[in-house]
Amino acid sequence: MADAVQGADRDAGEPSLTDLIERSAELKGQLVAFAQSARFDRWLTPLLLEAAGPERRLDEGAAIRITDHFILQYRLPDGLTVVDRFVAGRKDLTAADREMLLGWRDPVEGIFEIERKEGDAVVLLNLVDDLKYRTYSNVGRGAFRGVSKGGFLHTCLVPVRSADGAWLVSGAMSYYPRSSSTEIAQAALELATNRPDLVFRNPEKVEQGWQRMREDRAAFVNFFGGDELVLPPAEAEDRLNAYYRHRQEATAAGRPGRARGRRLPGLDLPLFELPRELADSDTVGVIYDEADGLNFYADYGMLRDLFADPARAGRRQYQDLLRTYLRAESITPLPIRRLAAANPGTADVVFRKLLRKPGFTWNEHGEALLRRRKPWYYENEPRPGVSVIGDHLSRLAAGRR
Repeated sequence: MADAVQGADRDAGEPSLTDLIERSAELKGQLVAFAQSARFDRWLTPLLLEAAGPERRLDEGAAIRITDHFILQYRLPDGLTVVDRFVAGRKDLTAADREMLLGWRDPVEGIFEIERKEGDAVVLLNLVDDLKYRTYSNVGRGAFRGVSKGGFLHTCLVPVRSADGAWLVSGAMSYYPRSSSTEIAQAALELATNRPDLVFRNPEKVEQGWQRMREDRAAFVNFFGGDELVLPPAEAEDRLNAYYRHRQEATAAGRPGRARGRRLPGLDLPLFELPRELADSDTVGVIYDEADGLNFYADYGMLRDLFADPARAGRRQYQDLLRTYLRAESITPLPIRRLAAANPGTADVVFRKLLRKPGFTWNEHGEALLRRRKPWYYENEPRPGVSVIGDHLSRLAAGRR
C-alpha cells in the first residue's frame, strides 16, 4: 500500500503549519463569499436547483458539497475556476496564499477510514485510492471530536501546499461508525468504478490498471476476433453480455475450490445495458483500444459508411454526424483517427467537403484539427479504463475487516 503521509517540517522563515491552517480558514471564508456573490449566481444557482429536484429540497451537507465543487473545480465559460478568478483579482495575496489557493483546484474526493488520531490531525486511509492522508481542519481539532478509530469519513481534502503531506478537510464531512463498514465499502466501490480518475491518484494503481486493461483487451480480442465491433444495439448488448459471462466463468474456473458446489451468482443475469442515447441509435460502435480502453459510439456504422463512400459527405445527416463526433466532449479522437487510418484514399475528400477547405489533407492537418476541436483530450495524461480495487476495500465489501 502506498503512503501519502510525510513530514511537514519547513525551512526557518516560512509559515508554520499552524499559521498556514489558520490562514486557510481566513482565505476559505473569503473565497466562499466571493463564489456566492451575484457575479456567479447564473452558474451556481442552477446547480443547486438541479440537485434539489422538483420538490426543491436540498440538505445542508449536499449544498455545501455542490458549492465547494463549484468553487474549486467547476469550469466557467472562459475555462477558469472560481478560485482562479479569486486569485487573479486579489493583488494583496502573498506567494504562500496563492500557492495554497491554487493547490485547492485538485481536491482528493473519497471515502476514508480513520486509522488514528495524531494531535490536531487524523490519519485517514482513502478506500478509493488506497493512500493515507494526515488531515487537519481549519476550525481546529474540535471538527474530529465525534469521530473514532475504525469509523469512516466521506469528504474532500485539499493540500496545505507549503506543508508537504498535510491536508485539510474541504466542504462537508459526513461520519459513519465502524458498524457501517459493509455499506460504506459498497459506496466506495461504486465511487471507484464510476470515477476511475480518483483511483489513479495512486501511481501504483495506474500501472496495475494498465496491466488489467491489457489482459481484458486481449480477452476481448480473443473472444470477438478483433478490437472493433459495429452492431445494432440489441445485438451489441447480447454479445457483450455473452463476453462478460464468459469472463466470469473463466474467472470462476481459475478458482474451482471457491466455486465448487454452489451456483455462481449473476451468471444468468443481464450484466450490461446500453444507455438510452446508444440504444436508440441504428448501430453501435464498440472499440477496445490499447490506450483509450473500451468505448461505445452511436451510429458508428453510418460514420463508417461515410468514410467508405465520400459521396455521402454532401448529405446533411452525414455532415451532422461527423460534426457531432468532432465537437462532442464525450467522444475522444479515437473513432475519427481509426476511420481516417482505415480509409486513406477517401478521408481527405470527406474533410474537404465538410470543412470546405480544398487543400485539407489528413496527414498534414488531421491532428491539428483534432487538437483544436478536442483540447481537453490532450490536456490530460492517459489513464487506464479499468479501475483497480485495493485488497482492503475488497475485504470490507465482503464483510471482512
